[in-house]
Amino acid sequence: MSLDIMPDHALHQRFQDLKGVEHHKNELIIELLRRIDSLSNDYQQMSLDHQRETQFNREGQLKEQQLKNEIRKLQSFMSRDPFVSVLIDGDGMIFEDELMRRGELGGKEAATKLWNAIKDHMHEKLPSIPSDCRIVTRIYANLKGLAEICYKSGIVERINTIEDFYRGFTGSKILFDFVDVGHGKDRADEKITELFKLHLNDYHCHHIYFGCSHDNGYARLLEQYTEPTHTTRITLVEGVPFERELKFLQSQFSCVKFDDLFRPNKISIYNPSQHPTSQPAPSQSARTSSDTYGVPLSQAQNIYQSPYQPMIGDTSPSTAPNNAPMMNPKASSWASTATAAAQLVSPPATPTPAVSQSISSKDIPRNRYGQRVDPPVVYDKEVVNRVRNLKLCNVHFLRKDCQYDPCTHDHCYKITKNELTSLRSIARNVPCYFGNECDDPKCIYGHK
Repeated sequence: MSLDIMPDHALHQRFQDLKGVEHHKNELIIELLRRIDSLSNDYQQMSLDHQRETQFNREGQLKEQQLKNEIRKLQSFMSRDPFVSVLIDGDGMIFEDELMRRGELGGKEAATKLWNAIKDHMHEKLPSIPSDCRIVTRIYANLKGLAEICYKSGIVERINTIEDFYRGFTGSKILFDFVDVGHGKDRADEKITELFKLHLNDYHCHHIYFGCSHDNGYARLLEQYTEPTHTTRITLVEGVPFERELKFLQSQFSCVKFDDLFRPNKISIYNPSQHPTSQPAPSQSARTSSDTYGVPLSQAQNIYQSPYQPMIGDTSPSTAPNNAPMMNPKASSWASTATAAAQLVSPPATPTPAVSQSISSKDIPRNRYGQRVDPPVVYDKEVVNRVRNLKLCNVHFLRKDCQYDPCTHDHCYKITKNELTSLRSIARNVPCYFGNECDDPKCIYGHK
């Protein structure tokens, strides 16, 4: 039997073939190992990223929960103590006569009526306001000036009645306050304006009831808040009819009128019942000197007058206009009322000689536009400072017709000529209510 012997070259060829296969196998293994290394690195990186994301999510969830808790706390805090603000300029928004005549009891009744009226209006027109919302009321006015006007117009028999009224008003409700701003131009306006702005930006304040219908000056304030985000939070309270400039803004705000609470008309200072019937009748010139005053005095008490404004405060201890004469019908100025009153009532006897009544409004110095101007006064500053501390009665020494008995200021001081000039300068620091339109020849106040 013979064996087939493979040639040498064939063996070498087979070895080379086997060697090539082994090479391809090694290359495949190397490639697979490289792929495994790459995937392992990717896995490790992704694992680290996942751990980081997991940690971040966990921290984010904790932070979110903390923020939600904070929001709940803030919402709870902001929803705590909700209130509506009632801001009233008491110099023109005056309560009904019958309420004020009753003094302290009337004040308590007025506070209760106002509280009930606000509650009813909120329930009917503002259902979104919480039911536990409290009512914070502030009335700002010149108490002394208001009391004098009410007394001289015959609304009350005693000046102290108005003080009693507002004491009862303040004591009736914990959050109801009357603030006496004293004498001074725009004192009530400034306080009300700042409190209005403060409450409008206060999250706890859900609404503002604003009693200002008598004063055009508040139009400047309301013009700043005509955006819907503000107008929906403001309600204008009407007492006397809205003045001209406020009427232009009236349509942009909600308005309400509380019947039997505030006076719907303006105070008339003229009251013939305060004068003795034996007094001589005023002259024809005083009754019908112009279309403004041309109304019989027998009908004067029924005439619609200018709204009460506070007596302007003096910058010195001397008195403000305490004489407050009775107004002529349809009077448009304090000056004309004083002229008419001088003819109705004889001034009380005083140690000082009476001033001549021959001075008329024609003698008042005016510029080419018809505006009243005050003659210059030369004074000594040292004398002025000394006179300020004497508490002299301006009306007695400068007008000679102080009607207060007893008067709280000095009538008996023997005043010198220089002191009288200084007192006149002090009185002029108080702006006249009627400004350069004043036509009272005896007016002692400034007319700039």
